[in-house]
Amino acid sequence: MSLFVQKFGGTSVASISHIENVVRKVISARDEGHDVVVVVSAMGDETDRLVALANEVDHQHISGRREMDVLLSTGEQITISLLAMMLLKHGVKAQSYTGRQAGILTDDGHTKARILDIDTAHLKARIEEGVVPVVAGFQGTDDDGNITTLGRGGSDTTAVALAAVLDADECRIYTDVKGVFTTDPRVVEGARCLKEVTFEEMLELASLGSRVLHTRAVELASKYEVPLRVLSSFEDAPGTLITREDESMEQPIISGIAFTRDEAKLTVLGVKDVPGIASAILGPISKANIEVDMIVQNVAADQSTDFTFTVRREDYDQALEILEKVAKNIDAREVAGDNKIAKLSMVGVGMRSHAGVASRMFEVLANESINILMISTSEIKISVVVAEKYLELAARALHSAFDLSEEVS
Repeated sequence: MSLFVQKFGGTSVASISHIENVVRKVISARDEGHDVVVVVSAMGDETDRLVALANEVDHQHISGRREMDVLLSTGEQITISLLAMMLLKHGVKAQSYTGRQAGILTDDGHTKARILDIDTAHLKARIEEGVVPVVAGFQGTDDDGNITTLGRGGSDTTAVALAAVLDADECRIYTDVKGVFTTDPRVVEGARCLKEVTFEEMLELASLGSRVLHTRAVELASKYEVPLRVLSSFEDAPGTLITREDESMEQPIISGIAFTRDEAKLTVLGVKDVPGIASAILGPISKANIEVDMIVQNVAADQSTDFTFTVRREDYDQALEILEKVAKNIDAREVAGDNKIAKLSMVGVGMRSHAGVASRMFEVLANESINILMISTSEIKISVVVAEKYLELAARALHSAFDLSEEVS
């Protein structure tokens, strides 16, 4: 008998009627002959409500991260109890489990803990007895018995980790979309739901702006080769299978286009081209816990250099203030910035065996009179920074030029 781990996000369990829909999905899987473990998030906006309550206490000014985890973990506990009750009502043997009861051991990194181990003995015994374990995602306990939470994407991570240690046949992530699309269907009308995508491609898409799955969950699935499937909680559709690359099959050149508007660009102009200059510029940025993404350095004939990098838009003002101080220490000519940019990326394992993808991309953007401000590439990805006002035009033009609306035979 096969085993599925089914994970349902906050929108999928937002109300009692939504939870009834989840019960139908669980019963359907069992009727097909599968054992099922369910992982759930907090209902709807419950986590946001709990965070707002903590903000009223002004918890940022106290050492309250341990208590924050205690608070946030209650959201999932509400969901697991309600779902277990609903399953029992429909004649399905079910039992709810907090992270601790499910045997999930983490480090002590409160609000951003990492899973160290999962003791599955109890869960396996209950599954053999025909029970459906309903596990709280997003949480565990450390060696001292303290409640911990896993941070962003924590419930997805819980589901994949359980699928790995239970040797599940598939980890199914149910959400409010039909699967992984070639790009955001709200921006590009012809965006298509992909039947299959590789772990490598999904990691790139997730890190570059596609919000269907969190990168931690995809990394874990890739490491332990857990087949992931993204499906809709509200529609009957096959969804998107995320799995390892099948070398026997011809891969599409481009699988998807991801983008993010959460970008800002900063440039330090006219600094000396000497060893250590990059460290002098980025060191203070790093110490301020500001994450740097793309970096470009241009060297002029007079041995001066312009150093450009991107940060999240929310960090722009702080980064600009830091750079203006740094510029005085390194005798830079000036500091310039732009917080109205966006990053657009094309991803596809087929790039490995096809030349000319970058030149075609640049040609398409040039034909639309879209200027490229920065470029970054990897083996299966090409990213460009453009003015934010051109982002949607660029996405539509590239989606059309690379025929992403068409199924690959």
